[in-house]
Amino acid sequence: MRRVLMAAVTGATLALVGPASAQQDWPNKPVTVIVPYAAGGPVDTVTRIIAARISELLRQQFIVENIGGAGGQTGAARAAKAAPDGYTVLLSGSAVLAQNPTLYKRQQYNPVTDFEHATLHTDSARVLIARKDFPANNFKEFVAYVKANADKLQYGSAGVGSGGHVCWILMDQAMGTKLTHIPYRGAGPAMQDLIGGRLDFMPEQISTAVPQIRGGTVKAFALLGPEVGPGLETVPTSESEGMKGIDCGAWGAFSFPKGTPRVIIDRLAKASSDAIDTPTVIERFKTIGVTVVAKERRSPEYLTKFVQDEIARWAVPIKASGAVVE
Repeated sequence: MRRVLMAAVTGATLALVGPASAQQDWPNKPVTVIVPYAAGGPVDTVTRIIAARISELLRQQFIVENIGGAGGQTGAARAAKAAPDGYTVLLSGSAVLAQNPTLYKRQQYNPVTDFEHATLHTDSARVLIARKDFPANNFKEFVAYVKANADKLQYGSAGVGSGGHVCWILMDQAMGTKLTHIPYRGAGPAMQDLIGGRLDFMPEQISTAVPQIRGGTVKAFALLGPEVGPGLETVPTSESEGMKGIDCGAWGAFSFPKGTPRVIIDRLAKASSDAIDTPTVIERFKTIGVTVVAKERRSPEYLTKFVQDEIARWAVPIKASGAVVE
């Protein structure tokens, strides 16, 4: 009887210790990083840079899986429904976590209740770019031309509900216009049509726009946020050019499914912070115009509140515009 009792106690102890030990040892197998957009876009580019460095730091593969569709909802919903064991993590940001909740009539996930938010890593303004023969030479001329020719112009984005699309909702409100939106299946195809002159302009993430700006294939008119972007120091902000209240920051973050243990969340937050502080990563980000966030903005607590605040901030212009995606 005593041996049976001891065996039962030992088994119970192992059952209690086992999961905790597994959490402490995380990751002991490859981790899937879901990017809710097509490969080759700005979110995908940033993800692969960070994931490669985290793989080195944690000595385990972080494998990027692109699951696009429905403005990022498809991939985000897949991540939300994954097992909360630390082996599936979502890398998303402003559009998926802050704008979609108001923009989409049918929600596939809840960014507040379906995730354990781990860490914010980047936060960069968007830049307004146009075809290289657009008939304006500065931001003020651009605004004047758009107002005078609103019925003839088309802007593009990475898709309905994408960050670029919602950013232009702000711009339309600021200028009193309502331009024709051409949605694409990702930023890459939209950029190709802009370079080819089949689109007039687009608000785009800096990482995608910088190579084209430097190559002279597009014109840059303004940064659509309060701060100057790295590598674009000569491009003014819309704020400095007299258009107040435009902040189209494209931020990026890691989020786990709800119920993921805190020890795993904290470990990824630290690894992500160490990754973006790595000199080679910093230098790589500079070349594509990406800004890393300050250390005080990298905690799970900060990101959890930030997501809620950003949902509230974006709800105002989206509701005022009447924009809804069925």
